[in-house]
Amino acid sequence: MAGETVKLAVKNMVCNRCIRVAREELERAGYSLASVILGEITIIGTVSPDDKRRIAEVLSAAGFELIDDRRHALIERVKTLIIAKIYHSDGEELEKLLFSKYLADTMAMEYGYLSSLFSSVENITIEKYVILQKIERVKELLTYDQLTLSEIAYRLGYSSSQHLSNQFRKVTGRTPTEFKQLTKRIRRPLDDIKLTAENQNSL
Repeated sequence: MAGETVKLAVKNMVCNRCIRVAREELERAGYSLASVILGEITIIGTVSPDDKRRIAEVLSAAGFELIDDRRHALIERVKTLIIAKIYHSDGEELEKLLFSKYLADTMAMEYGYLSSLFSSVENITIEKYVILQKIERVKELLTYDQLTLSEIAYRLGYSSSQHLSNQFRKVTGRTPTEFKQLTKRIRRPLDDIKLTAENQNSL
């Protein structure tokens, strides 16, 4: 049918480079795209079951994953938007940002529904997920060793380095200084952040 498009949810698409790679690979495979945004691609034309399998293969080869289930697609979109904001926003924007309003406005859905769905599937709240992603970003910046703790706190929208330190310790059990002194730093994939039994009640 002329003008028909199909939207597909994609996991692990969390940055502008991801968008570029997904677009390039799908166009190379012969698909026409109306748009590619974080966590979502829109194909021009119909998409048959064979097409969907082929698209999934192309995306998988590039490190992404096609999501079929609507609930999980919504949750993945929430995660993608949160990660993108934390990793690609300045401190002033993050300090003032209300994630509840941002997610509701961007996804054009009631935040209460998104929050309930996220909690029921992920077993943590969106608010706690935001904290965990911020701490992962702090770990990364500490590992780079290019910014002071105060500069990291500002970049991630914390009111002070002490606020950051307190939250970091609640989540990891270590201070930022202790983390930097570790000879082996273990970080998890951004899309696989979950609360541990130890920090579940501390946030």
